[in-house]
Amino acid sequence: MALYTLVIFVLASLIFFVHAIKRESTTILREAPEMVVQRQLAGRHELIPIDYIEKIRSIRGVDKVEARLWGYYYDPVFGANFTVMVPETKQLAPGRIILGRGVARTQRISTGDMVTFRGATKASLLMTVQEVLDYQSELVTSDLVLVSRSDFQELFNLPQGHATDLAVTVANPDELATIAAKIADRLPDTRPILRSEILRTYESLFDWRGGMMTVILFSAILSFVIFAWDKASGLSADERREIGILKSIGWETSDVLLLKFWEGMAVSLTAFLLGTNLAYGHVFFFSAPLFEPALKGWSVLYPEFRLEPAIDFLQLAILFFLSVFPYTAATILPSWMAATVDPDAAMRT
Repeated sequence: MALYTLVIFVLASLIFFVHAIKRESTTILREAPEMVVQRQLAGRHELIPIDYIEKIRSIRGVDKVEARLWGYYYDPVFGANFTVMVPETKQLAPGRIILGRGVARTQRISTGDMVTFRGATKASLLMTVQEVLDYQSELVTSDLVLVSRSDFQELFNLPQGHATDLAVTVANPDELATIAAKIADRLPDTRPILRSEILRTYESLFDWRGGMMTVILFSAILSFVIFAWDKASGLSADERREIGILKSIGWETSDVLLLKFWEGMAVSLTAFLLGTNLAYGHVFFFSAPLFEPALKGWSVLYPEFRLEPAIDFLQLAILFFLSVFPYTAATILPSWMAATVDPDAAMRT
């Protein structure tokens, strides 16, 4: 029972966690730009000129084009990379800064404190923390640092007339692929990236990480397979004697098989329900502490958040059929073999 429950707990935890975090990322990326246009130089992401905005805006079907400023800042003290960005909807005064909760937690600062960053010219920038972003957004804002446009310029010494990339909004979402092709044709050094492509990348990423965890935990699964095989290979002497006694007092072979079937179902169903309930609590109440370092993907700034309950019933049903039915069958086969033996011979075994 303990081994069976442990295997179900591990596999169900992986199913719950991967499905919930995929749903979380999908929900968050709904607010992402419909299309992001990046400039490529020698196959690498490069700064894009601002005058590309008018060239893209002149394409029929394009509704809005906005320049985005963002980059990465490495903190040598904590060994962490921060994502520094100029907010599009919130205007910040120079010298003011908004931090993600992971950054604030790592540097042990809060609202109203002063924080120092070193600019591209090695000049120190002293800024005041205006706000720490809330807990609910920590999945995507744990490593985020929001600054004003002038502070961003001083921090990275960005060339004038350039942006990191462009966010494109179209009037008709059905024309996204067509407009992306037109942009790539008109501006050959650019790469349009659709929101749907980002979603597919995230889903593939979490599927891959979940698969890697399954491979790592293969030893636990293999232990259960060996246990089930040992169960199917034969009954102990006491179990054979028990079946012989039941046959001698008038039980039919069908009665013995029915008894063993319900015994196997009782064990497997109890282990399955117990394992899935423990997995549910592990993932949705305790944020899956056994798997989060491998599946969340941060090396230093681990976000702390609670996933919304989301269950993939299809995968759970597959887990049920692949665990409950093989074990139940493994208990019936040796019982049938023992039940067909003469009761006197079975009791003498």
